Amino acid sequence: MVLVVVFGVALLVAVLLSGLAARTVLSTSFLFLVGGALVSDGFLGLIHITPDSEIVSVTADLALFAVLFTDGMHVALPKLRANWRNPARALGLGMPLAFVFMALVTHFLVGLDWTTSFLVGAVLAPTDPVFASAIVGRSEVPAKLRQLLNVESGINDGLALPVVMLLIAAAGPTATGLEASPGKIALELLLGLLLGVVLPLFAGGLVRFRLLGAEPKLQPLLPLATGIILYATCHLTHANPYLAAFSAGAALAHVSPEAKASFEPLGEALAELAKFAALLVFGALLTPRLFGDLSLGGYAAVILAIFLIRPASLLLSLLGTTISRKEKLVAAWFGPKGFASVVYGLLVLQSGIPQAKEAFTLIAVCIAFSIIAHSSTDVPIARAFDVEDLAGIPDGRDDADVPKTPQTTALQAHGGTGGT
Repeated sequence: MVLVVVFGVALLVAVLLSGLAARTVLSTSFLFLVGGALVSDGFLGLIHITPDSEIVSVTADLALFAVLFTDGMHVALPKLRANWRNPARALGLGMPLAFVFMALVTHFLVGLDWTTSFLVGAVLAPTDPVFASAIVGRSEVPAKLRQLLNVESGINDGLALPVVMLLIAAAGPTATGLEASPGKIALELLLGLLLGVVLPLFAGGLVRFRLLGAEPKLQPLLPLATGIILYATCHLTHANPYLAAFSAGAALAHVSPEAKASFEPLGEALAELAKFAALLVFGALLTPRLFGDLSLGGYAAVILAIFLIRPASLLLSLLGTTISRKEKLVAAWFGPKGFASVVYGLLVLQSGIPQAKEAFTLIAVCIAFSIIAHSSTDVPIARAFDVEDLAGIPDGRDDADVPKTPQTTALQAHGGTGGT
């Protein structure tokens, strides 16, 4: 119950400071991260959480699923069909480049063997839209940029998982007896995509039956029920839950816009709660000992991962596109490492491969630095696109003049990611 009290206090503080956070580089994501660290064994010792604690993997897994499900709803399929080239470049070229560059840096600066170095590269290759929602969720920001970041971060989690699983199996004997084959992993991806499309279609079809249908106040629970069933089914069948979540959100928004509209406020709030809980728990792992275990070469690798590898990889992948220079630079910067990397990093640690601990330490520190850097810069960068009234705080214009979207409403409620 101590953890619940800590979460409640952190949530209250985050809400009270969200207006200030929306106007500054203060980040409520950072508050939860620091809050978790302060109450952990490394400082106050109020809660006792270790990387092998079940609550760590469960909260990160739930947060990633919830975020991807709601993010999928923001994907407009007709627009995606018309503008698929930029996300395809980021996924097909930018992500592999980041994967390879990170593996090279890890091997030569940290000294891990080649297989484990490529494993670290695969874990840190996915990007996370959670810490850039002031960019992704704003209608004033150019649509191409928002779509690029949203689709890239929504799909690359599922693409990275098979590579992570194969490399864990190849890295040496595992404590969990993990076995992975290309065929098995492909089947899990295909099953996740299939479930993500079929379940929303089935639920949407049921609503159209004459004798069935939800009354208005219960309509938001239809997508929620679909998401719960999907999450449990994926874990029971070993289908890829992250690809399933993103595709289910996109499918649901496409077949039932009214369900999307009714669920969006609730979905955004639930995703925020799951995210904050995961940040608090992950913060509890960030003890002084963890940071002390990382070598100087490891810190150099972290800095290069955030400030060079991701930006250079995406800029190379976008050469020759019609995206403006400013948009390319923003897209290149916002490559935060988030909950997918947390989940995959825990898989590495719990696998028991020979260099699992060293790999997890590098991964965890990189995620922590990324959260701080990206969640503290999204608001200032969003303002470069003349984004105003970010947190519903008057800026001299009539509120009626400001375009409102469900994402805007959700962001105003919690202060954007600069307030996340």
